[in-house]
Amino acid sequence: MPTIHTFLLPDLGEGLTDAELLTWLVAVGDTVELNQNIADVETAKASVELPSPYAGTVVALHAEEGTTVEVGSPFIDIEVAGAHAPDAPEPTVSEPAQERTPVLVGYGVAAENTGRRRRRPAPAVAVAPAPQQERPLAAPPVRFAARRGGVDLNDVQPSGPRGEVTRDDLEQYVSRTVADRPTAGPEPDIAAASPSGVVGLDEERTPIKGVRKHTAAAMVQSAFTAPHVTEFITVDVTPMMDLLGKLKQSKHFEAVRITPLALVAKALLVALRTNPSLNSSWDEVNQEIVTKRYVNLGIAAATPRGLMVPNIKNAHTLGLRDLAGALVALTTTAKDGRTGPEDLAAGTITITNVGVFGVDSGTPILNPGEAAILCFGAVRRQPWEYEGEIVLRSITTLSLSFDHRLVDGEQGSRFLATIADILSDPISLIALS
Repeated sequence: MPTIHTFLLPDLGEGLTDAELLTWLVAVGDTVELNQNIADVETAKASVELPSPYAGTVVALHAEEGTTVEVGSPFIDIEVAGAHAPDAPEPTVSEPAQERTPVLVGYGVAAENTGRRRRRPAPAVAVAPAPQQERPLAAPPVRFAARRGGVDLNDVQPSGPRGEVTRDDLEQYVSRTVADRPTAGPEPDIAAASPSGVVGLDEERTPIKGVRKHTAAAMVQSAFTAPHVTEFITVDVTPMMDLLGKLKQSKHFEAVRITPLALVAKALLVALRTNPSLNSSWDEVNQEIVTKRYVNLGIAAATPRGLMVPNIKNAHTLGLRDLAGALVALTTTAKDGRTGPEDLAAGTITITNVGVFGVDSGTPILNPGEAAILCFGAVRRQPWEYEGEIVLRSITTLSLSFDHRLVDGEQGSRFLATIADILSDPISLIALS
């Protein structure tokens, strides 16, 4: 006889406690196959597709889009025909892709899936296999504004790329409704709807969840756990910029976009060889300092989902050309929202490039679990003393924040000074690489 199995939301990696449901990819009544993607969810670390642990018919969905689901909570009910199916193992997930074959641990490799991902209108949350009215797609802030304004989203024509109702759709609907109403009462206050209850404030409220929530918690933990010290050095990087220009014209870099960040990253990797304490971590449980003989170089990246720090695995083994290519691939993947959990794990030291925003310097907070973070500021043409004369030179400011439990002042200063020396005389990159 058919059996209904309730799939509980699993831990999607490294002890995460919850995930936000972005989009259901199935509806009540759909027939699903083993390993078919059933939902897009966002954890504190990445956006992933969740595959089905059963083959059968969807009879209930236990969460609404835009809500946070606790690990271990009921997620979906699937009716499985025939004999009792085995308990569902935790799924193996990965970042969203157009074509992929998800595999569940314990089931072996699934048949090749050559079709594209299906996007369906969001179904209503079902607690029983009874027919449900479809629920329009909309982001949580739009739903909140509609609820405060007394607007039924089913009446609003959606224009979003996935068929969702946008804030503009909602405001246009309200404007049309008010214009068509000859004796209208008070206009629903869509723009000013806020939990404060104050009418007339032009506010937008964004729920703190997913990557942004994780980043905030991690930064607070880092700031109040690791004793931070930040040092600064101003450097004449005219030779580095001259070298950069020559590399861009070189046939060896024709297929690679070489940037100042690549040269700074290479200088950091070279400097770590004589300053290994900057590539270490503090083991509170075992009361040990763990010095890493490998470098997983993190690059702080601003993305549509918030700040992320993906890292280049074993960056210390890469030559300048391969390092430049890895940097471009890493930042492109992050900005496209395709960074996976494995890209964010196990970083050992980080660079943040505030210069791309025209900022000269900063006092960055350590990425949790790391000993140091280097801040690379804007490169500017400034008057500078050079060979006894005041001339225009390319100048930048580097700052280094480090954990004073792991790195003392002398070690941090020597490391920062070594990076500055390499950038002011970049022939070192060739001599020491």
